[in-house]
Amino acid sequence: MEYDYKISDIITKIDELDAKNIMLQFPEGLKMDAVEIAQQIEENTPDDVNVLIDADACFGACDLADLKVNGHIDLVIHFAHTSLGLKTECPIMFIEASSNAEVKPPILDALEKINPEDNIKTIGVITTTQHIHKLDEMIKLIEDEGYTVKTTPGITTKPGQVLGCNFTSIKNLDVDMIIYVGSGDFHALGVKLFTKKPVLLADPFKGTARDIEEFYDKILRIRFARIIKAENAKTFGIIISSKKGQLRYNLALNLKKLIEEHGFKAQILNMDYISPDRLLPFDLDAYVMTACPRIAIDDSAMYKKPVITPQELEIVLGIRNWDDYMMDEIIIHDGQ
Repeated sequence: MEYDYKISDIITKIDELDAKNIMLQFPEGLKMDAVEIAQQIEENTPDDVNVLIDADACFGACDLADLKVNGHIDLVIHFAHTSLGLKTECPIMFIEASSNAEVKPPILDALEKINPEDNIKTIGVITTTQHIHKLDEMIKLIEDEGYTVKTTPGITTKPGQVLGCNFTSIKNLDVDMIIYVGSGDFHALGVKLFTKKPVLLADPFKGTARDIEEFYDKILRIRFARIIKAENAKTFGIIISSKKGQLRYNLALNLKKLIEEHGFKAQILNMDYISPDRLLPFDLDAYVMTACPRIAIDDSAMYKKPVITPQELEIVLGIRNWDDYMMDEIIIHDGQ
């Protein structure tokens, strides 16, 4: 398998807790390995140990399966993320599911794309849970080419780690450029928005790197179009999530008050799984997403009506300038 699922550590934990009923929770990209992992655990534990797979969608460490245990599950094994520090209803074991993908090819490709005329001296490195175990290797590869490398810890994150929608580990990096090691555009986009630095995306699964500037410009154009469309709205739906790691109820209340102070109407909608079809019954002109920030960005084209972030709402209402555009993020504090 492409990931290290730490089966022996899981078996040890089950033995320590004398757990009999285990639930495995995977993000969508790892579900193809779920049955094999479940079988390996059952084959190496006593006959009275039962292993279930949570077949619902999982969007990160903000979306734990502990609320589904209903007293019959002794331990949840959550794969591919690290803890956000949330209070849980039953024991949760986090397995990082470290990737075996090589980081050397994409990082070397990224370094080759640096223009000598840009006078880059210092480089920040940021990566995800799947690759954080190779951070020292990443740093050495870059330092061997003569650059100074910097990383900093964030709130609930390790040095050099981006976690879900938490970009605190890169906000204060004093560097000339940032290399994001991982797949997908969202985290690289967030790094660019929060730092305004040049960002190269080094993808270990493709073995190549690319500059995200063109994608960044495209997304900003799309977001600008959504904001312009939302400026015509008279009624807003404020979406909150029942997922404990995404629930920002006080923010939703403040946004409702803000909208009403500007002469418009607002209604708070509570949802667990958020999708376009679930918004169809509501006669509202635009929606403000206080749940996962990725919904407004990644799924924008799926929604017939504009779905904007809290910061974009401030632009719509005229209390934030477009030049001060920033991505929404969720920071968990004190076991929230």
